[in-house]
Amino acid sequence: MPTSHTTHSRRHFLAAGSLGLGSLASAWLAEQQAQAAPARPELEPTHYDTLQKSPEAEPRAQAMISLWMQGGPSHLDLFDPKPVMAKWHMKAFPGKIKYDNAAQASSKVLHSQWTFRPRGECGTEISELLPYTAGIADDICLIRSMRTGVNNHGQSIMALQTGKVTKGRPSLGSWMAYGLGTEADNLPAFLAMIDPGQLPVTGVANWSNGWLPAIYQGTVIRPAEPRILNLQPPAHMVGNVQKSFLDYLRKLNQKHLARRPAENDLAARIASYQLAARMQTSAQEALDITKETKATQELYGIHEPATSDYGTRCLIARRMVERGVRFVQVYTQNQFWDHHGGISKSLPRSCKKVDRPSAALVTDLKQRGLLDSTVVHWGGEMGRLPVIQNEKNIGRDHNTHGFSMWLAGGGFRGGMAYGKTDEFGHKAVENVVNHYDYHATLFSLFGLDANALTYTRNTQDKTILDGQPGKIVHDLLS
Repeated sequence: MPTSHTTHSRRHFLAAGSLGLGSLASAWLAEQQAQAAPARPELEPTHYDTLQKSPEAEPRAQAMISLWMQGGPSHLDLFDPKPVMAKWHMKAFPGKIKYDNAAQASSKVLHSQWTFRPRGECGTEISELLPYTAGIADDICLIRSMRTGVNNHGQSIMALQTGKVTKGRPSLGSWMAYGLGTEADNLPAFLAMIDPGQLPVTGVANWSNGWLPAIYQGTVIRPAEPRILNLQPPAHMVGNVQKSFLDYLRKLNQKHLARRPAENDLAARIASYQLAARMQTSAQEALDITKETKATQELYGIHEPATSDYGTRCLIARRMVERGVRFVQVYTQNQFWDHHGGISKSLPRSCKKVDRPSAALVTDLKQRGLLDSTVVHWGGEMGRLPVIQNEKNIGRDHNTHGFSMWLAGGGFRGGMAYGKTDEFGHKAVENVVNHYDYHATLFSLFGLDANALTYTRNTQDKTILDGQPGKIVHDLLS
């Protein structure tokens, strides 16, 4: 062969190729050894508390009150007017719809029977069913393009409350308590204010710490006295008797914990006992709304039967964040907004209960200079479909592909309506905000990175997003 060509034998090939193959083999062996090597034990057990922590970035929000409308408020009748639907009213829907309850499904379009008109200087259109919310239109950031995409109540609740549809994860309030702690040393970081009717769907999972340490679970505030069970001592234990007993108990508990330093549940239980002792005075004072002025009580509708309960809880929520509590969630009862039937009567009743107190909370925070640092959230886990369900008792079925919720304060831009659903309000089609985008945006206002706030569980770093592509929606921010 000509000298310009090189002859290759099998030996030459193996000799040359061994360099690349050897590198691959070395890398593979190193990886296997790394996986097989036991994790180095921590020299000291990790200590968890709710002391105030500084976030990585400068925060705009310091606290949050979430007004949780369990069941799915109808965005088509409250926040998202669709004039095109008037032409299709009671006619067959011109497209495909995925029903949650196929047995009662109908293809007939149901145009809203309630009127909308522009509100405030911003001109956001809001339904006549929410006259008080209409009065704060310039303060709220209305998102009309929310989506979770899972039509089941429980799964959509988990998506918005915990980040993903699977059970057993930490709730939003628990993440906030874990990442930021609380300014108050005599009140819990996270409070769950339950409705006198029933617990919401998924119950205690709404305020569960999941696999975060137990110290970050929500403390339940009951809707009637005693609002916190077992807080006050019996008569024979009041004063120095209780103090001596608690001092002795604290010594025993610390000695017990010293022999079990890795038991986080035990540490959380001891911390809760100590917090309960401090709360005997502070909690009673914070829960006592009789010290509020008559004008403030009237603002929340405390003396009106329809608004008394929810108004009281909203007012207590304001008093709690005023005293340094990080996160408060105020719930409506099980399926309160789940209007599969009888929507013409049940929807106005639901609105009447929460409209005035919700608007009052925003107004009150603003008057006190607290709205800039407090996020107020209003919304549920879904909206409703644009067609009739149950023709004999007209209602609307579930819709998680496009629905509305609003936020105010804490860095959210007031006086705007963001995103769009299609002309029937069925699916979000413009500026879609998925639940994980909402969480990334919310965390950013508290100076937190939703991808960086981690908790190590079974050697894995877990976050509220856990791999979901959550993006900060900067257009929502002022």
